[in-house]
Amino acid sequence: MINIGDWIKKWSMLQPHKEALFFEDRPITYQQLSQRIHQFCHLLSHLEVKKGDRVAVLLHNGSQYLEIFFGLSMMGAILVPLNWRLAPPEIQFILKDSGSRLLIFEPEFESVVASLRSNLSLPNGDYLVVGDPCPDWAISYEKTISSQPSSDPSSNPSIGGEDPHLIMYTSGTTGIPKGAVLSHRKTFFNVLNADMVYNLTSKDIMIVSRPMFHSGGLLVQSAPVLYKGGTLILKKRFRPKEILEAIQRYKVTIVELPATVYQFILQECDLSEYDLRSVRCYFTGGERIPIALLEEYLKRGIVISQIFGQTEASTITFLPTEKAIEKMGSVGLPVFHGEVKIVNKEGKEVGPGEVGEIIIKGPTLMSGYWNRPDLTSESIKNGWLYTGDLAKKDEEGYFYIVDREKDMYISGGENVYPAEIEKVFFTHPKIFDVAIIGVPDEKWGEVGKAYIVLKPGESMTEEEAFQFLRGKVGKYKIPKYIEFVENLPKTASGKIQKYILKEWHRRAVASLSGPNPKEKKDGG
Repeated sequence: MINIGDWIKKWSMLQPHKEALFFEDRPITYQQLSQRIHQFCHLLSHLEVKKGDRVAVLLHNGSQYLEIFFGLSMMGAILVPLNWRLAPPEIQFILKDSGSRLLIFEPEFESVVASLRSNLSLPNGDYLVVGDPCPDWAISYEKTISSQPSSDPSSNPSIGGEDPHLIMYTSGTTGIPKGAVLSHRKTFFNVLNADMVYNLTSKDIMIVSRPMFHSGGLLVQSAPVLYKGGTLILKKRFRPKEILEAIQRYKVTIVELPATVYQFILQECDLSEYDLRSVRCYFTGGERIPIALLEEYLKRGIVISQIFGQTEASTITFLPTEKAIEKMGSVGLPVFHGEVKIVNKEGKEVGPGEVGEIIIKGPTLMSGYWNRPDLTSESIKNGWLYTGDLAKKDEEGYFYIVDREKDMYISGGENVYPAEIEKVFFTHPKIFDVAIIGVPDEKWGEVGKAYIVLKPGESMTEEEAFQFLRGKVGKYKIPKYIEFVENLPKTASGKIQKYILKEWHRRAVASLSGPNPKEKKDGG
């Protein structure tokens, strides 16, 4: 298998002056990117970073992130992306758990890193700063890399397909960070799957809308496009208006955005003011997207297809663009390189229309969880990864996500899937976001509690929310409690952290003798 780090070098020979990316509107060619990757490899050798060493990165999206990604790939060192939204203790946990021996960060995060230094075993020479100012206990990335030769490193180690490539810590919808070990083989086959999802060519141009510390930004957007010799549009952060401006300016051909960003674009922008004719396909993934939102875009002539996946297996299913209207709401069919099933609790495959857990087998699976063989054995059984996501298939084999298995609750002996009720709430014109959890109840065992975020300027009563559900879902599915909140706790990939909502409820119950004054019981 070709070393992933060599992809850019090969394109630099085939199309040296082609733009590999635009970072903050500055073009960087494949030749320039290849030279920078080689310089970074020489720097790694100078710092005595060896195959298998872990290198942690605390950066915003940028060209340096890709230099580091491909440079570490070439040298066989393991990238540990750090979510800059995490609190210092969480970052410290990942650094210690992964055993990272080098930390690369931006000046923006200097105070965070400085607060952790006394608890880490890294010497001063193992901190690299991308940008200015550079503290005296760290090394300047730019100054040091510029002094390195741009020649192809001659001492690259042999890299096997099963060698670890990244350790990507899941943000955790359950609150427990786990380091998913992703091999070089996994990255390669993930890129092949993405190539087929997007139908990529070297002429494609894609905005990297997701953070690169997340598999969506690095492995689903960036790596596949560069593998095919296309062009990336990068910024540290993209605001909704800037996304549309970038599409118009750079003639972007592929757009893949989180559902919330699609929401904000409609709220803040007038699509008719932008020339979007260059876009040949729109995708979304990583979080739920309301049918009502898909329909709003369809009214404007934009068809959005859904992708379903997770860090441990990358893309699992995708909806072909030509089926996006007919199968609206579906996450599509299994990827080419992967076998996907829906099974019951006994592990037997279920029939069309039956709800079960999605499991996947193939070359895109993680190797396991770093330092956690117990969790690995719980998730991977007989070569199959149990995703924890509940779904059903129609007669043609198209998948529809029902809910997370852990989110389901039992009320009066009946299984209740929060996502089913959330989908109904999303059709209300006043509701921006919603999450439902199961909470303890003396009579029914568990009942539902809905946390609702309203659109700006809107108001709603609890009774209005209850009334909206009546007649649309079974009575036992209607939440017993409603609470209006300003926002919902989410992971970096946009998934709602329901364990935090459950903690909110526990605190409310503990602090009050009666129901939370912000909540109201359903009167039936």
